[in-house]
Amino acid sequence: MTSYAVDNVTSDASAYPAVALTIAGSEATGGAGAQADLKTFQELGVFGIANLTCIVSFDPKDNWNHRFVPVDQQVIADQLEATTAAYGPASGAPSVLDTVKIGMLGSPATISTVAEALADSAFRNVVLDPVLICKGQEPGHALDTDQALKAQILPLATFVTPNHFEAESLSGLEITDVESLKAAAVRIHELSGAAVLAKGGVRLAGPDAVDVYYDGETLEVLSAPKVGEVAVSGAGCSLAAAVTAELAKGATPLEAARAAKDFVTAGIRNRVASGAPFDALWQGGPR
Repeated sequence: MTSYAVDNVTSDASAYPAVALTIAGSEATGGAGAQADLKTFQELGVFGIANLTCIVSFDPKDNWNHRFVPVDQQVIADQLEATTAAYGPASGAPSVLDTVKIGMLGSPATISTVAEALADSAFRNVVLDPVLICKGQEPGHALDTDQALKAQILPLATFVTPNHFEAESLSGLEITDVESLKAAAVRIHELSGAAVLAKGGVRLAGPDAVDVYYDGETLEVLSAPKVGEVAVSGAGCSLAAAVTAELAKGATPLEAARAAKDFVTAGIRNRVASGAPFDALWQGGPR
């Protein structure tokens, strides 16, 4: 191992980068999940930490569907304990960890473990990318997981970034146009108290990818010309991670939403192609 001499180590907290945590799954191709979050944090000048909840790998032999392996609950709790001890308010660290992004959790047990840690840690900013997995109301693991997320994690969130399907599920409203997307954002805020960035993306008709921000006072439509008509892997993860990074640096929620929209639009425009049947957002696109 190579060691490097470091001179003039500063004790000035303002000289250290902001710190942000993502609690999310690992996605093997690097396009989404914790990998996308960490790349986004790095691009935006934030020291990123990842605590893994599951391992996800696409199966090229089965139409690239997901293969999901959960991380043991004790291992998740151990990661969170180590992270908060190193960077939490009681750690003495010059840059205090007070901002977290929640991504793929994947099971009621993991949701309970993470909810307990969030309640104990008193994060100032909790950005929830509400990864909902149940497409109907059939009893089973998927529905149980989504209901647990809504009951245990959503009330702890300060900022929520649902996609089209998730916004419909959380709000109970059908979203067919910008006006119904606005109504869904308002409804989700009323249910959670969080700032909401509801993503229409490529799902709504028209030349622009439209998202709606609402925080109880300000309602703003964020739009950019569509870059193709197909969703790009990692766009939702990176949007929520960019919001997280900007909040960690001290931005207001609306400022964070605007910056995240610009960041992701540039990343989609400079997407990365592979042998998979989908492209991935490139976090270096805004350079």
